[in-house]
Amino acid sequence: MAASEEKNPRPNPNEKLVRVFDTEQESEALIVRGLLESAGIDSDLTSLEAQQDILPGVGGTVILTREEDADKARKLIEEYRRAPEDETAEITIAEDPQAEK
Repeated sequence: MAASEEKNPRPNPNEKLVRVFDTEQESEALIVRGLLESAGIDSDLTSLEAQQDILPGVGGTVILTREEDADKARKLIEEYRRAPEDETAEITIAEDPQAEK
């Protein structure tokens, strides 16, 4: 399979790319990137690190997509942010009433 036929190729750096998401947490950026990939949107994750002795606290991670995918990507990200956090699968273990007898 040729590189141009890859399932999820990164956007070509010569294409017009736009910022659709930024965060200070790389882990959150990785989750959002996975969300976009699952929707078939190619993205590029870039770290913005400033010299901490000059600009402490400045930096973060941004996600770029092709200009034509930007609106769809932003909509998916907004839906992700609005989803209740308690939608994760949880198992509740009931206490055994016989255990204390």
